[in-house]
Amino acid sequence: MAVIEGLIREESDGSLSFGDYSLQEKGKVDSFEANGDVYKVKTYKDLTRLEKNGSLLLEAVPGMAVHNLKVSEKRTSFSAEGVEDTQITMELEPEKEYKILIDGVNVGSMKTNLSGKINFSVALASEPQEVKIEKM
Repeated sequence: MAVIEGLIREESDGSLSFGDYSLQEKGKVDSFEANGDVYKVKTYKDLTRLEKNGSLLLEAVPGMAVHNLKVSEKRTSFSAEGVEDTQITMELEPEKEYKILIDGVNVGSMKTNLSGKINFSVALASEPQEVKIEKM
């Protein structure tokens, strides 16, 4: 795996890959269309942010690369790659309970706040991590 050339792309299975944590200066793509939605990505070494139709979908501090992001009503999944521990914020459905799995390990459940946001950390220093967030 590696950073995403072009900052964002749609994969053959309809998932999205985005982010480049190797950039020293911010890179961005303002209107990338996929699956009937418009995405905006900003990424560099300190931040990776993806918006869908004007709303936050995912933000990571410091920056990372996201491979094969798939979002459905019940599950969100992706592979995260970076160079250090990363704090991830995602906007999901407000006031719902979600189970978070990292590399198949259940790291706990979390309830989203009124705006639908959850925060969790992923250790990316050694190798990419598979993340799944399942609605309970």
